[in-house]
Amino acid sequence: MSGHRGGDGHQDGDGYQHDDGHRDPDGHQDDDGHRDDDGVPIAKSFYDLSATSLQGEKVDFNVFRGTTVRDYTQLNQLQARYPRRLVVLGFPCNQFGFQENGTNEEILSILKHVRPGGGFEPNFTLFQKCQVNGTDTHPVFAYLKLHLPTPADEASTLMSEPRFLSWSPVRRSDISWNFEKFLVGPEGEPFRRYSPRMATAQLEPDIQRLLKLAK
Repeated sequence: MSGHRGGDGHQDGDGYQHDDGHRDPDGHQDDDGHRDDDGVPIAKSFYDLSATSLQGEKVDFNVFRGTTVRDYTQLNQLQARYPRRLVVLGFPCNQFGFQENGTNEEILSILKHVRPGGGFEPNFTLFQKCQVNGTDTHPVFAYLKLHLPTPADEASTLMSEPRFLSWSPVRRSDISWNFEKFLVGPEGEPFRRYSPRMATAQLEPDIQRLLKLAK
């Protein structure tokens, strides 16, 4: 699972609207906003984004406005600690060692019985599997990588196992492995990106900082 909300909101698949333009059926912006190196439009705001949950429901990230967003258990702990003002969003991805090769329908069962197992149930929103690197990068991660091109704790982070590179083109801003995390402030501003090596629990000081600023 990659990037994972590590995040905090966005829009995908079914299209979404914004103030001064339109989006095509894939949720891409078609006006004069940001574009990536391949010319693919990127959302102007985090709250213009959307994604489809594992239950098949489209989630407009605008509903997370005013909130702040290593492993699954630590994500659960953070969400439980800040139930009203923190929103954790998880995005399964199979681009890193093919570790997420189950179907969308199987993911929750795998989490409950296999990894982490022991009856685990996420208390945060999990979205459908998506691509976070390459030509088919989900609009959420195109947006986040544009604004946060490298992890703050390890700016030189690159995939350590080149044999697992399964996407094209490869870019310096690519997510390097599962559980990279992105923290987005309550106004939708991308605040900080963290490498997979940084434990999820270690984000708490930054989360508290953003929550204090939002008061």
